[in-house]
Parts: sequence; structure tokens; C-alpha cells
Amino acid sequence: MSIKKALSRIGIALSVAATVAIGQTNPNGSVKIGTLTWTKQNINIKTPDSWCYEDKDSNCAKYGRLYTWEAANKACQSMGGKWRLPTRDDWNKLIEATGDERFAGKKLKSKAGWDDYEGESGNGTDDFGFSALPGGIRYSNGSFHYVGYHGHWWSATEYGSGDAYLRDVGSGFDSVIEGSYDKKSGFSVRCAQD
Repeated sequence: MSIKKALSRIGIALSVAATVAIGQTNPNGSVKIGTLTWTKQNINIKTPDSWCYEDKDSNCAKYGRLYTWEAANKACQSMGGKWRLPTRDDWNKLIEATGDERFAGKKLKSKAGWDDYEGESGNGTDDFGFSALPGGIRYSNGSFHYVGYHGHWWSATEYGSGDAYLRDVGSGFDSVIEGSYDKKSGFSVRCAQD
């Protein structure tokens, strides 16, 4: 390889690194926000104990799959490298990186795809390229609810033996709410790495 070609490749690599450093997506479908790199979309890796909303493939294509907590951990690990299900602390770092936790949800939500709530647009500004979409919930009894209105994402941090922490973003509010839920329910997943 000539020196000119090698320098050109280094320049491209530095350009990609600089773009990622300011919160833009890189060619691998991920985005760096603050100190962590996140998958840019809800993941759609078919595993046992994961479902498409209402069992429709078109919903998996749009919103990603809904996973039990155990399946969510395995799905992130299956991506290889250092990908993992984000911890409660990772979610806190993401929210802090938005600059204002009162509006973190609005800044992370996609610009389209959210249903209106009480006459107001549920869409966000997607300031960081996170493109959060409202994939809804699959309860442990098999029923589905809230697609278009709520996105819930698992955390790797457990809350007791049967529950784990999650984050909720909705059409009707601008923040990111923390909660906990039964690990056998199905929620969306984003994977993270340092």
C-alpha cells in the first residue's frame, strides 16, 4: 500500500472518529453520547423469549423486538465485542449527557413515529441521534399495550430477585422516567459499550 493511500485511510478513520465524538452516528448503527456508545435503534435479534409487538414482523422491523430481562442480556452479549445491556448507571450517564434531565426524553425521542397525546405531538427532537421509538410492552400474561405511546428499555440492574430497573419515555411527557418491572415482561432493548 502506498503512503498516500495509508494517509487517506487514516484521514477517513479520524473523520469518522470526530463525527462520532460529537454525537453523530457511525457506520455501525451506533451513536456515542457522553462517554458511552449506544445502539442507534431498538435491537431486533431473534432469541427465545422475545417477540414482535402483536406478533407482527412489521412491528419488529419498525420498533425492534420486545425481550424478557434474561433474553435482553443474552441478545446484547450475542452482538460480540463489548456490547452489553446498559446498567442503571449507564442510563443515568445518558440522561446527564443530554444536559437537562427534565427534557432528556424529548431530546432522545425520534422526530417521527410517536402518537399524539391530548392533541400535542409526542415526537421528539432527536438531538443526539438516539432515535428512541415507542415499541410498547408485552406483559408476562402475553398481552401487548402502548405501542406508539411508550418506549420502555431494560436496565441490567436488578431490583430484587424478580424485577429489574427500566427507563420509560412517553408521548405525554418530556423526561425519562425510571421504574422497575417483572423480568418476565417484554420491553425494548438498547445495548451499550464503554
